[in-house]
Amino acid sequence: MQLIAAFINRAIMQGTPLLFGATGEIVTEKSGNLNLGIPGIMYIGAISGVIGAFFYENSGYFIPAVGIMIALLSCLIGSLLASLIYCFLTITLRANQNVTGLALTTFGVGFGNFFGGSLIKVTKSEVPYLSLSDTGNAFSATLPFAKSLGWFGKMFFSYGFLVYVAIVFAVLASLFLNKTRMGLHLRAVGENPATADAAGINVSRYKYFATCAGGMIAGLGGLYFIMDYMGGIWANDGFGDRGWLAIAIVIFAIWRPALAIPASYLFGALYILFNYLPLPMPMIPILQMLPYVITIVALVITSIRKKRENQPPASLGLSYFREER
Repeated sequence: MQLIAAFINRAIMQGTPLLFGATGEIVTEKSGNLNLGIPGIMYIGAISGVIGAFFYENSGYFIPAVGIMIALLSCLIGSLLASLIYCFLTITLRANQNVTGLALTTFGVGFGNFFGGSLIKVTKSEVPYLSLSDTGNAFSATLPFAKSLGWFGKMFFSYGFLVYVAIVFAVLASLFLNKTRMGLHLRAVGENPATADAAGINVSRYKYFATCAGGMIAGLGGLYFIMDYMGGIWANDGFGDRGWLAIAIVIFAIWRPALAIPASYLFGALYILFNYLPLPMPMIPILQMLPYVITIVALVITSIRKKRENQPPASLGLSYFREER
């Protein structure tokens, strides 16, 4: 039971940044914007939080609550600015969304590696990483009674606060999209922006709002990975392919934030499964491909069934030209 509890614990921790990224991308895509820059935004959110935490930790004193707030605020500002770049290019200038998103991802990774490498050089570290242990410990602090509950506490209560925030955000996003008037307007913009515009809905405003809100949520996934999962350790290119897995989860969860919760944890479990199975080395890469294979299977199934509620927004990835209405 202890082994199962440890596996579930690591799967949830591994799936949390994916849940942040998937929730943010679902909110964005519901407005009709296909933001393939989410991996880059997660990277920018992470390094922005690292920069804020670095300067605060080196200020001479450290208060955990203040350190958390500075890192969170820095992350949200960095993610917002990156999202605004995407919005300006794709909504205002009507640039191709696929190209813009991929360019933003490339830029985000380069941005993070540049500033991350610069901070490592500033500290004159002999190792190729930056350690922000005080802030990392603040983010990864668990509920005090978790250890006394044994395997049950390890499975459900031995996480930093951002794990629970990710679940809350996914639930709130689901309620917002399905139960509120603004959510209805947002989905209308994603399905048919011309009709929404004719009904008096400000298409550009909703697209900006959804893309920026989604980008900020996704950025928290990058911050969680560095501050909680990695314990405050920044290493260039250390984020891996998690940003792309988050986008894959959007398809697997059929554009529903509530379904992204179990999907993210499933992907997190598959991502670390090779550590718990006695497999030969050649089999490990095949096992690590499972999340993507499952996504392809899910995409094929939803395409065959052709249920409208399981399909992406009708105007996803298309720029809106009001003159063509």
